[in-house]
Amino acid sequence: MPPAAFRNVRASAWPAAMVHSLPPSARDRPQASAEAHRTHRPLLCGYYGEHNLGDDALLRVLLDQLPSHLQPLVTAHDEALVRSRFGVATVERRSLGEVLRALDRCDSLVLGGGSLLQDATSFRSLVYYALLILCARARGRPVLLWGQGLGPLRRRRSRALVRLLLPLASGCSWRDPASALLATRLGGTGAVGSDPVWAFPAVPWHGQGGAIVLCWRPLRDFGPERWRPYLEALTQLVERSDRPVLWLAFHGDQDRGLLERLRREGMIPEALGRRSREQRPGDPAEALSSFQHSGLVVAMRLHGLILAALAGAPCVALSYDPKVSAAAEAIDCPCQELDQPPPSDLAERWHACLDQPPDAERIEAQRQGTEPHRTLLRRWLG
Repeated sequence: MPPAAFRNVRASAWPAAMVHSLPPSARDRPQASAEAHRTHRPLLCGYYGEHNLGDDALLRVLLDQLPSHLQPLVTAHDEALVRSRFGVATVERRSLGEVLRALDRCDSLVLGGGSLLQDATSFRSLVYYALLILCARARGRPVLLWGQGLGPLRRRRSRALVRLLLPLASGCSWRDPASALLATRLGGTGAVGSDPVWAFPAVPWHGQGGAIVLCWRPLRDFGPERWRPYLEALTQLVERSDRPVLWLAFHGDQDRGLLERLRREGMIPEALGRRSREQRPGDPAEALSSFQHSGLVVAMRLHGLILAALAGAPCVALSYDPKVSAAAEAIDCPCQELDQPPPSDLAERWHACLDQPPDAERIEAQRQGTEPHRTLLRRWLG
């Protein structure tokens, strides 16, 4: 989301005028040249320090892929957490003024992973990242879109704005074919790879007979009646298998307390409740360890599903977004679309997946698919 200080900006007033004010060298797509080799301090911009383990995993991979001589500056909300966890300098991501001043001290702008160019969060969120791109190009800084998802872009003005922005990017790598196709339709280019989190260090699976781990999230307009069939299927599964259930809060702010909320609403049957407890992993590696020792992971969150697969854990997906469906399909993981009625035998289908790890060759293919993102950084920042 955009910083609070930016929420009253009238977005429609500035884009065209600002682009026309750019010098010709900033409007044109820059070429790999001496400009790239002078770069020594990139500004890494993303949804960092917001207590989302998926974004923490993206940042870990991005830092690992950066050429070692660079000294990055990272936008983050919980700056102390990001500094202590990653050992990097930070700037408050919710303060537009501070981020723009930081841009003056940096040699490039890297939009690092996730889907930053989208308007599902809000149009203002899209405008925030657009303004950073425009300001970077006005200062003659290269702009890299690293491992990005593109969209959704539900508004006509959003598509028009992104059509204006994409030619300003110095280099792009997309995390999935659908994003790359949309970028092409909007006048952009770039290599396509798998989600960068597939490059996170994998671990061997030791979860035979282990717990059922839920990587669930609250969803807008997903009330008690829509939760009910999944909770009933889960209850049947745990009664038949007699295993504990860990409700893993992958996003520390959003997911925490989901179990207790559903319990207060009378949605947790007694058989499920006595086997359930919430777990709050402190970092992606701790989440990876939980997946590593699980007998089954039921994942709604994209990066929860990816980390579960990297831990070799048996997994099934509940998809609220096409990005989750695409990741599940890539590793041949059973996936239930949440906008479709669940099958009556959902518990049976989940039970068939217990202690059945995913195809290691498919996972390795996804890991190899992250190379375009590393190549982008080497070309422009190496």
